[in-house]
Amino acid sequence: MEYKDYYKILGVERNADEKAIKRAFRKLAVQYHPDKNPGDSRAEERFKEINEAYEVLGDPAKRARYDQLGSSYQAWQRTGGAPGGFDWSQWTSGAPGGMRVEVGDLESILGAGFSDFFTSIFGGMGGAQPSGVGGQASPRGRDVEHSLRISLSEAYHGTRRTLARDGKQLEVTIPPGARTGTRVRLSGQGSRGRSQSGDLYLVVDVEPDARFERQGDDLHVDVQTDMYTALLGGEVTVPTPAGDVTLTVPGGSQPGQTFRLKGRGMPQLRAPSARGDLFARLRVTFPTQLTAEEKDLLVRLSKLRNPDAH
Repeated sequence: MEYKDYYKILGVERNADEKAIKRAFRKLAVQYHPDKNPGDSRAEERFKEINEAYEVLGDPAKRARYDQLGSSYQAWQRTGGAPGGFDWSQWTSGAPGGMRVEVGDLESILGAGFSDFFTSIFGGMGGAQPSGVGGQASPRGRDVEHSLRISLSEAYHGTRRTLARDGKQLEVTIPPGARTGTRVRLSGQGSRGRSQSGDLYLVVDVEPDARFERQGDDLHVDVQTDMYTALLGGEVTVPTPAGDVTLTVPGGSQPGQTFRLKGRGMPQLRAPSARGDLFARLRVTFPTQLTAEEKDLLVRLSKLRNPDAH
């Protein structure tokens, strides 16, 4: 089995913090997204690699386990270990704990498979051994936990996923307003026990978005406008998850100035009719080239504004 360097895939240092990892993932995910690279199989594979890397490095428990493996693997390399000679057995048996994570079903939920490396190292996280006296299954089956990654748009509108489990198709509804860490419980769909099955918990992980930055139920977005609209006032187009809206900015608006659009943010999880706000940051673009006439006009304007400076 080949070792995967997830830090190298995302282009970050091993001591990178959560924000740096998320920022790198966000940049690469936008660059290699299939929608931006239609028909490009290399970009599609790269996109899968990037998502797999973030699935590990973006999860503290998986990252800790991966870092332990990385230290052992690097120590083995420093001894001049031959290719294929690394002992993977201690890493492919899963980690201790009371919650089982089954990667086979994780792939069904996400709609895309993971590499053999990921499946081998993280497929048994939480362990899968039966508990009870004499190795017998406990009366109640174990609860099972899955990570479910969704887009910000899906978190805004809500979404449905189909999960294949024990030969059955389960329809899973993720409510509007879900955020990273939201748990969706499917009663009786966990591991089987002698008397009853455990529950299945889906733990939502909302992907970073290319346009919007989420803070609680509020959203922040950059809005581009030219210097003439900023100086004179006018209308600018502001993207929202529900579609574009028009914002009228006053004359003399400054670069970086923020405008609040009330109720244009994310729906609240337990009260979807209530919404957070959207904050639009003004990004003013300036012309890179000027005609002789434009330069003359700007010089004249400068003289009008600052007569003592000329």
